[in-house]
Amino acid sequence: MRVVLQRVTEASVSIDGAVVGAIGRGFLLLVGASDEDTMEIADRMTDKICRLRIFADENGKTNLSLADVGGELLVVSQFTLYADCRKGNRPGFTGAGSPDWANRVYEHMIERCRGYVGRVEHGVFGADMEVKLVNDGPFTLVLDSKELGIR
Repeated sequence: MRVVLQRVTEASVSIDGAVVGAIGRGFLLLVGASDEDTMEIADRMTDKICRLRIFADENGKTNLSLADVGGELLVVSQFTLYADCRKGNRPGFTGAGSPDWANRVYEHMIERCRGYVGRVEHGVFGADMEVKLVNDGPFTLVLDSKELGIR
């Protein structure tokens, strides 16, 4: 599983000009799943993400979690995180999960996130979406379950 996490002051996702999800302060998560991913991997990734202490405390140290600051989550599926650009100039996406499986993992992750924060918004799996955000910092993390030792 691959996730691009952006700490934001606000973010939204729209389809055909209509906003389907929007948050204030929190995390925008761009989520990609492979066929190798399991629900356990999704759980462990979600737990890791929601416990990350990347908000500033009263001393300016990144020491507070999403829950500590009353943060919100916007979760958007993005199979292009599995792009393979090693050959040629057109990326291949064979590493991305099959749509049915990836959607199940994505929906599972959204539900797991609801156990951590009060507001979880999301995009629509497989839709052509427009994502807008104001990156806070900027603070962006790229998380890969394999690199984190989550199997």
